[in-house]
Amino acid sequence: MSEINWPQLREAAIAAMQKSYSPYSNFAVGAAALTADGRVVSGCNIENASYGLTLCAECSLISDLLMGGGGKLVAFTCVDAQSNVLMPCGRCRQLLVEHAAPNMILETVSGFKTMAEVLPDAFTREELNG
Repeated sequence: MSEINWPQLREAAIAAMQKSYSPYSNFAVGAAALTADGRVVSGCNIENASYGLTLCAECSLISDLLMGGGGKLVAFTCVDAQSNVLMPCGRCRQLLVEHAAPNMILETVSGFKTMAEVLPDAFTREELNG
């Protein structure tokens, strides 16, 4: 964890949060992650009048990851408009585990945790290949 520049990652999440489109909830969210090859990817929440079509910040982060060439995530953080750390929802944890490197670290409201700690017994592609 010492090689991860957490303040820089939080700054990237804050910059992403400032691009949030959240006119309905007024709850801006930004996320940032470090990839195994050293890139920082980020995303913000994008609301929709139908609410159900709203995209979480993690969704746009994964889009940024894939548009930038893919890879695996090794560190992740997510913040609100006051720069408070947020915990990804269950849906987003499942989205993140799909693109997580082994032992990916997340900054959470209760400290740093591995992906396995925030989504134990995750359903992954290995179950599909049974």
